[in-house]
Amino acid sequence: MVSSAGKPVIGVIGGSGVYELDALADKRWQRVDSPFGAPSDELLFGSLDGVEMVFLPRHGRGHRIPPAEVNYRANIDALKRAGVTDIISVSACGSFEEELAPGTFVIVDQFIDRTIDRKKSFFGTGLVAHISMAHPVCPRLGDALEAAAQSLDIPVHRGGTYLAMEGPQFSSLAESRLYRSWDCQVIGMTNMPEAKLAREAEMCYATVAMVTDYDCWHPDHDAVEVATIIEVLMKNADNARSLVKTVVPELKQRDAACPGGCDHALDNALITAPDARDPDLMKKLDAVAGRVL
Repeated sequence: MVSSAGKPVIGVIGGSGVYELDALADKRWQRVDSPFGAPSDELLFGSLDGVEMVFLPRHGRGHRIPPAEVNYRANIDALKRAGVTDIISVSACGSFEEELAPGTFVIVDQFIDRTIDRKKSFFGTGLVAHISMAHPVCPRLGDALEAAAQSLDIPVHRGGTYLAMEGPQFSSLAESRLYRSWDCQVIGMTNMPEAKLAREAEMCYATVAMVTDYDCWHPDHDAVEVATIIEVLMKNADNARSLVKTVVPELKQRDAACPGGCDHALDNALITAPDARDPDLMKKLDAVAGRVL
C-alpha cells in the first residue's frame, strides 16, 4: 500500500482497551517486517468510507506487551512501510486536573518525556540527525479530532501537556504533585518515544489521551475501585472507535504537503556528511528517511 498526493493512508495506534477496529471493510491482518525488530503485532489493513487504513494494537492483541517493552521503532517503521501518512494515537491516561474528569478525551499538543530505558531515535552512530520537537503534533489532525469528538458529544479538551513516565508502576504521590506543578494535564506511559519517532519518520501524528482516572494527587484517588476504572476504560475504547469512524471521512483529502511541515521534518536534520554515513544504517532507514537519503 503506497499513498499518493491527496490520498492519505490513516494509521491508528490503539492503546489499552483498543485492540481492533471493527468498522473497517475488507479487513486483513498482515505481518510487516521491520529492520528494527518485530512490531507489537501484525497490522490490520482495511478501509473506511473509501479511505485506506492501517491499525496496530500498541500492546499486541490480548495486551501482551508492557509500555517499556513496546518496540516503538519497529511499530513506526512498519506503519511507514505500509504507506501510512497520518497517525492517530489513542492512549489511556491519568488526569492532573479536576475538570479533566474520567471519560474526557484530551487532544494534547505537548509532551514531557520522563522515560529512561527506550530506544528514542532511528538515527545513531554513522548517521546523526537532530529533529525539532518544538511542535510535536499535527494541528490539522488535532482540528479534525476535536471537531469529531464534539459532534459525538464526547467530553473533549483541546491542548495540554502529556507527561510520559517509564512505568509500569504508577506515580508516587510526590511525583504526581511534581508533575502537576509543571503544569502537565495528563500522564501516560506510551506516547514517548512514539511521537518522536513519528516525527523522524515524517508522519503527521496526533494523540487522543483518554482519561480513565485521576492520578494519585487527587484526594479521592484511593476511593476509586479497579472495577470503576475498567468500566471507564471500556467506555473510552468504544468512544475511541466511534471517534475514528467519524474523523476518518474528514481526512479523506489532504494537501500534497502538510501545512504543519510534518512530512518534511528531516529537511535540515541530517548532520553527518554524506561520505561519512554508515551504509548499513542508511539501508535500515530506507522507509523512514528514504526521501532525504
